[in-house]
Amino acid sequence: MPGTFRTTADACDREALWLSLPGTAADGLPSLMTVDGGPWDVVQAYVPRTPANRKTQIYVVRSTVHVERFGFNRTIAAYDMSLKLRWPLSSGAGNAESDQRAFDVAVNALLLRIRGIGMNQPGGADKTHGGAFLQAAEGSQVTGTRGGIHVEYVDPEATIVSGLDFQATVTYSIDDRDFTD
Repeated sequence: MPGTFRTTADACDREALWLSLPGTAADGLPSLMTVDGGPWDVVQAYVPRTPANRKTQIYVVRSTVHVERFGFNRTIAAYDMSLKLRWPLSSGAGNAESDQRAFDVAVNALLLRIRGIGMNQPGGADKTHGGAFLQAAEGSQVTGTRGGIHVEYVDPEATIVSGLDFQATVTYSIDDRDFTD
């Protein structure tokens, strides 16, 4: 008997969509996109061959996929998500410190969005990313990884010397909804 398989192939698209949605007055979640008042010009699934120049960018990719079968006919997929961040050295303020500070402020907004925490959510947060997943950034029940979000910055001196973008990678786990097969 065929099951109700849920594809793993669209996980990056679902997460990019969640990150690019505007916050609302009801949820108070930060808007990340510049068109909605946020700091990021680009939020998309997958890294393009030629990233945009002089744009603030988030690319959603996965470093691993786990598919675990349990309880006779139930299966759950889990992902280790990696967000590739690029921030240009171009604040107009004339110093690299301003750009690094702006990058930190933008990363903080991203972390709040990933955690699902908004100003108008006392005592609760959206850990499902709009219902797209069972849970995000809470630790994986499938892989047994501990929860949390990890940000790893590339040494800013490399950016300043080369004139390229400041970069960081944000990682966290996501458990997808279970399905029967």
